Amino acid sequence: MKEGFRQSMAWLHTWSGLLVGWILFMVFAAGTASYFRDEITLWMKPELHAAAPARVSQAEAIDLAQKTLEQRAGSSRRWFITMPSARNPALEAGWVPAPARGADPQARPKRRTFGSITLAPATGKELGKARATRGGDFFFRLHFDLHYMSALWGRWIVGFCAMSMLVAILSGIVTHKRIFKDFFTFRPARGQRSWLDAHNLSAVLALPYHLMITYTGLVTLMFMYLPAGVQAVYHDRTDAFYADLNGGPAADAKPSPQLAPLAPLGPMLDEASRIWHGAPVGRITVNHPGRANASVNLVLQEGRDMTQHLPNLSFDGVTGKRMSGAGAEGGGAVQARGVMYGLHVGRFADPLLRALFFLSGLAGCAMVATGLLMWAVKERPKHLKARQDGKVAKVGLGLRLVDGLNLGGIAGLLLAMPVLFWANRLLPSGGTGRADLEIACFFTAWGVAALAGLACPARWMWRVQLAIGGLLFAALPLLNAATGGAGLAASLKNGLWAVAGFDLVSLLLGMLLLYAAYRLGSRSVPRARLAGSAA
Repeated sequence: MKEGFRQSMAWLHTWSGLLVGWILFMVFAAGTASYFRDEITLWMKPELHAAAPARVSQAEAIDLAQKTLEQRAGSSRRWFITMPSARNPALEAGWVPAPARGADPQARPKRRTFGSITLAPATGKELGKARATRGGDFFFRLHFDLHYMSALWGRWIVGFCAMSMLVAILSGIVTHKRIFKDFFTFRPARGQRSWLDAHNLSAVLALPYHLMITYTGLVTLMFMYLPAGVQAVYHDRTDAFYADLNGGPAADAKPSPQLAPLAPLGPMLDEASRIWHGAPVGRITVNHPGRANASVNLVLQEGRDMTQHLPNLSFDGVTGKRMSGAGAEGGGAVQARGVMYGLHVGRFADPLLRALFFLSGLAGCAMVATGLLMWAVKERPKHLKARQDGKVAKVGLGLRLVDGLNLGGIAGLLLAMPVLFWANRLLPSGGTGRADLEIACFFTAWGVAALAGLACPARWMWRVQLAIGGLLFAALPLLNAATGGAGLAASLKNGLWAVAGFDLVSLLLGMLLLYAAYRLGSRSVPRARLAGSAA
């Protein structure tokens, strides 16, 4: 601290943000997209767009699902049913297939496989077989698991970056003496001053959100980062720990050899809804249907409570009676963790609050991006002066590397994201490994953009990549209508707001990227360069 406390904090703020900034931008961008994870998944399955929201009771819908599952998966080990909601109007049912003939029915399956079917909740009619895709779940997993590596390593890397982000936020608060005044200050077309204003504005605008999302992100993985407590009490019985944490009994792994008919599920949903003061059921799990030890677990529909630790109720699958003690919500520690987890994922939010979370996430992306770009903007005059004085012959390797990483990590990612959606619609809808091929297209586009940025980190390359990304985003509504999805007019007419919202947000994002590309070529923009040695 030779230069004083505030100067030391400024140094810490700069380097804690810069060294992990490119990963943080990806984490913020993918996490922000995850707020509309269900809507993205629905858009990427145009075969389900015909399932317009229908006014049908949950009891009627679950009766249709139960009849279908009894016909198709009567001997299955387990059923999974997701009830329709405003964000996903289809009734989804899945099951774990029964063991092969001649296999020991008491044994666990060697490989975990699933069957699934999607139904119209009003009629029980099977909707078209949806194409294989990871949908919005890809962005959700990407923002904390990364990809093409062990999930454990990915979570440790993201955790390290999140801790660096928390340090950068706290040191930034200390560094900026006029933090609230900066909220109202933006001076465009002023070079370095404009970048600093943009960084301060995007940081202060959503400062409570940035603190919340970073801290709660660490809390969601706390049991991986701090496993000693769990190990001390449960030793290696992690399944028992998570059964206690989630508030439901652990499912019996072995089905009873005695057959027994499954009780109707409709009355169980009605009873659960009464207990939850009219709130609907979200997910149903049926363990060992058709066996004497069948059990049914019901979970409250998301969006009804802030906590991610949603209440659940368990019923005897044969008698239909509620099991004693089921539905406990856990102690204070469990609820505190559930609220923090719920704040992070934002599944409780209504459409307006979710949109606010989305805008705050975009502000986080802008904060990280402007911070990365500002470092290069501040360093470039030093290099130019050194060149004029004859101390160096060309731009330093470090600055050129940061310029290239900025271009590939920011503009390249914004180009690759719409490529995923285009691949979803242009690749053949059948075939094995289709979901992985979509993801491969995403990373291929990102890799090509990153290599181009590293090879030529110039202003015109920014314009090219932002323009391509903008065009791809803006054309997604046309692509949707032309490839079997519900077009914007049809989705608005039929009340399919999830699909219409995706199209409108894509159009808006595309226009913003195109405007950014246009501004980079405008004569009114100072000729201080974003990247590279060529304008």
